[in-house]
Amino acid sequence: QVQLVESGGGLVQAGGSLRLSCAASGNIFFINVMGWYRQAPGKQRELVATITSSGYTNYADSVKGRFTISRDNAKNTVYLQMNSLKPEDTAVYYCNTDGRTRSHSPFGSWGQGTQVTVSS
Repeated sequence: QVQLVESGGGLVQAGGSLRLSCAASGNIFFINVMGWYRQAPGKQRELVATITSSGYTNYADSVKGRFTISRDNAKNTVYLQMNSLKPEDTAVYYCNTDGRTRSHSPFGSWGQGTQVTVSS
């Protein structure tokens, strides 16, 4: 079983910055992709950014140039630096990972979510 613990959400004014962290722990042999998704009230969950084990990144068009995803493979942790925040970035942000356990079984896990609120 793999657990994800997120931190770093909060309330910030438009134009401000926040940094989210997500640490994975448990029965982990290898983590492939780590990513962040978000869900605003009344909307579907959407991809924000992902990063592979080799460092290849992918971003939603709405956050390109403002958000930066990074990871520390030694700590099984993924980060999301969010700059120039806008009210439309308000959502619950979820961490997601997939990989292999020590018995080489595949896993996929979601974090519990962290609220990000951007005031205008």
